[in-house]
Amino acid sequence: MISPLPPADCDDWADRLHIALLDSAPIAPLSESIPDFDVAGAYAIQQRNLTRLLDDGARLVGRKIGLTSAPMQQLLGVDEPDYGFILDTMVYPDGGAIPASSLCAPRVEPEIAFRLNRPLQGPGITVADVLDATDAVAAALEIVDSRIADWRITLCDTVADNASSAAVVLGPWVPINDAPDLDDISAYLYVNDEQVDTGIATAVLGHPAEAVAWLVNALAAFDIGLQVGEFVMSGSITSAVFVHAGDTAAADLSGLGRVSIDFT
Repeated sequence: MISPLPPADCDDWADRLHIALLDSAPIAPLSESIPDFDVAGAYAIQQRNLTRLLDDGARLVGRKIGLTSAPMQQLLGVDEPDYGFILDTMVYPDGGAIPASSLCAPRVEPEIAFRLNRPLQGPGITVADVLDATDAVAAALEIVDSRIADWRITLCDTVADNASSAAVVLGPWVPINDAPDLDDISAYLYVNDEQVDTGIATAVLGHPAEAVAWLVNALAAFDIGLQVGEFVMSGSITSAVFVHAGDTAAADLSGLGRVSIDFT
């Protein structure tokens, strides 16, 4: 996947997004300023910031998948998901707290996280391969946040902005053999103990492991795989709900338990 975006422009836009992340100050959509902006260019910008953060000492611990529901794909006019990276600095403890001031316009999503006990490398990865390589799953919350002002995003904007990822919260890991059928799991999303949405895991490409298989096969285009111990956030089971300072967000996933975080 080769982008027509010149390397100097990739560096410049990666710098702008990185500063927006550090300052919690969103910028105008990249798509309004970059002629012929394409997905390859957006992933090149994302990769620039991943390399920067790894060079600064962060550690890659997993990946996130976005745009797994049909309504979100229709909204952005796409027919497949996108993905981003998760670093150790982005993982918060269950029941912990995150400063709302460190975020721009956060939303929360309930998801199923997959933890791998063997590497996965595409192409050709199937749902069966994913389940065979998974040793445990967990109820999880993803905190999505856009460094693009007012969430005025196209597909390329969100891809460049690390698929709008900000943080993740993981509940207790449940051995895969003890977990219910993953496509049968119901998710209930709460803000301040009020249920704000609910959904079934089939909303994630029909089966959340299908999303993980898609990710591994997409990464194969860059000769990248998933490693032992890494985890994957498989995609939101409900809509993404805005949260603010003083809120507590929680998700209950049937058979996997509850996970929560405070926004201080």
